[in-house]
Amino acid sequence: MAQQKLYAGAKLREIRTRLSLTQKAFAEKLGVSLPYLNQMERNNRPVSTGVVLALAQEFGFDVAELSTGDTERLVSDMREALADQAFSSMPPLADLRLAASNAPALARAFLELHQAYRQTYERLASLDSALGRASVDRTISPWEEVRDFFHYCDNYLDALDRAAERLDAGGDAEAAAVAQLEARGVTLRMAEETALRHYDPERRVLTLSSRSNAATRRFQLLHQFALIAQAPLLDATLDLARFQTEEARDIARIGLANYFAGAAQMPYLRFLTAARHTRHDLERLAERFGASIEQVAHRLSTLQRPGAKGVPFFFVRVDQAGTITKRHSATRMQFARFGGACPLWNVHRAFETPGQFLRQLAETPDGERYVSLARDVSKPGGAWGAPVRRYAIALGCQVAHAPDLVYADGLDVGRPAAFEPIGISCRICERLDCHQRSVPPLERRLSINPDRREILPYRISVLGD
Repeated sequence: MAQQKLYAGAKLREIRTRLSLTQKAFAEKLGVSLPYLNQMERNNRPVSTGVVLALAQEFGFDVAELSTGDTERLVSDMREALADQAFSSMPPLADLRLAASNAPALARAFLELHQAYRQTYERLASLDSALGRASVDRTISPWEEVRDFFHYCDNYLDALDRAAERLDAGGDAEAAAVAQLEARGVTLRMAEETALRHYDPERRVLTLSSRSNAATRRFQLLHQFALIAQAPLLDATLDLARFQTEEARDIARIGLANYFAGAAQMPYLRFLTAARHTRHDLERLAERFGASIEQVAHRLSTLQRPGAKGVPFFFVRVDQAGTITKRHSATRMQFARFGGACPLWNVHRAFETPGQFLRQLAETPDGERYVSLARDVSKPGGAWGAPVRRYAIALGCQVAHAPDLVYADGLDVGRPAAFEPIGISCRICERLDCHQRSVPPLERRLSINPDRREILPYRISVLGD
């Protein structure tokens, strides 16, 4: 497999600025010429192996940060957006990388503009009588804006994570939260209600549903604690995010409280140690920390604290229609922002085998190979006749981390043929012989023979034809 060249000009400039060094002084410490450093910072040349080693030796820099920033996510998101039929052609990949590295704000603005266009297009495509009574809102969806916020901050929020860890200093975050809430005059009670959690700010009464399981009740308690006791920290984080609307800010507040609850339930260093000890056995971790399988999987994807990083995982949750409802990737693996995920991915088969873990060796079109784990996570309503919410989750990492993953035991990770081909979105997937393809790739020409029918009703040309 060819080694991909590393372009990280923006990150190099950020490091140099943080160290308060001139280009000349920085070049001397890295052992390169001033023109060479200038070319690397402008992304005209890739970062050399010597520079990577110098960053580690001279400054103690975690070189993994050079390749796990926003650039690859932005490139993937822009490729998917540009695969829209509204665009007649796809810019060269090198141009997209330059835009993502040198002008990330412009790249994000483009993605927001495309998202607004998609929303408007979908509304116009489903015209009804309400269209004549309401104007079309062309702003980005608050839900998408919040999801992108977590996506681009690597799903790790240091201040919140450390505050949650301090709550667990005595070894029982739940007890500490109850004590602090009682000190603030909040009364905790249990009741057989349909709402998982209800807080009455006037009476200062927090009610948790007795129908919920212990993990859910604990999580909801810590969530409300974050809203009450950590309000200044939540507000400060929201101020920095600069959301476009109050609705997005309100949605983000819930997301931040959820993040705090998960981090308090599974405090960073203690959870990281346990994850390594159990080789990331989700069931053992769920039992040890009193959490659900989904909560544990999500927490594993957040272990990106500088200086104490865990295995970089991707994590997604999908519904039965294949729509991604949660997504995060600390790896090169990216996910479709619009439409469903690749049907060849094992996360879709999890609905067929409830209660079981499915393992898959997968290879993406860029040649990266992963160990992927999938399982259904049905959520009962707690009473007869109450609706059951059905989801499936997927958790995975690059195959290089297979020895750290108990679920990789027995898999033939050394055999290339054992890896199933998967993609992100059909419009940007370049596989020619996929039997599950729904639409042709945007960048390829089609050959159609009305007198011959194979798996697909057309043939996809090879690049250069």
